[in-house]
Amino acid sequence: MLERFFVVLGQVSTLFFLMAVGYLLGKLGKITEAGTREMSTLLVYFATPCVIIDSFQTDWDAAKLHTLALGTAAMVGCFVIYILSGYLFFRKEEKDLQAPLRFGAIYANTGFMGLPLVGAVLGEEAMIYGVVAMVVFNAAIFTHGVAEMGGRKALSPARVIFSPGLVATAIGLPLFLTRTALPGPIGAGVRYIGNLNTPLAMVVIGAQMARADLLRTFREKKLYAAAAVKLLLMPLITAVVLLPLKLDNAFYIAAVILGGAPSAGLTSMLAEQYDRDVGHAAQLVSLSTLLSIFSLPAVTVLAEFLAG
Repeated sequence: MLERFFVVLGQVSTLFFLMAVGYLLGKLGKITEAGTREMSTLLVYFATPCVIIDSFQTDWDAAKLHTLALGTAAMVGCFVIYILSGYLFFRKEEKDLQAPLRFGAIYANTGFMGLPLVGAVLGEEAMIYGVVAMVVFNAAIFTHGVAEMGGRKALSPARVIFSPGLVATAIGLPLFLTRTALPGPIGAGVRYIGNLNTPLAMVVIGAQMARADLLRTFREKKLYAAAAVKLLLMPLITAVVLLPLKLDNAFYIAAVILGGAPSAGLTSMLAEQYDRDVGHAAQLVSLSTLLSIFSLPAVTVLAEFLAG
């Protein structure tokens, strides 16, 4: 088990090396705030959707289809528990701080950090299982997540329906179910753009962290509490809820990894959009990302052990 821990640690360290490149470029002013915003747009609206579509370009059988259907329902249940458990924390904080702390404790950096790690640990063939969790994540974040940050008045059905993850699923799922392969040049293009997701996402995260006051971040106790909920409690909830269902091992491990990914970058973006505490939101994203280099290998090894 210890050997496996260090294998996963090596894979996580590779991702952090890419983040370090982004951090250095950000500190040197070679990647500006406008640059990270533009690269984030490329990732959110093109690279990650291409990962989703490409993951559906795989053969299926009755067992895999059953796993996907049951897994989707199970992930919905997990997010319901995530959301309900989130209300137990940070009850004494003012709303402007409470909202980003709860949001960051519930919602993970699924597309930028979770999916790359799933691919590194389980291989590309397991990405379709990560995509299932990401689809549920998108639906939750643009309903409950937006309401948490901006109140019910901020909810927009169109924003959910046309979110990049759901649009990509609407394209990829019918192709998967009908066993239709994309034409060669288009399929290759989708794959090439999807391959940008891991390296570019890590560079963007690093560049974003370069603008954070890390010394101040390390002194905020409430940030450690939110990071602990995100990095430890949420994957533990996932592991316990999914274990009795006897899902495919790859799905189980992918779901637990995604549950233990650091706080979503949207934590600070939505905090800014809805006039919440942007400073603490950005610091939580940075702190949870840094701490995940230690927690993610442990979470992954635990999932593999429980999966048997």
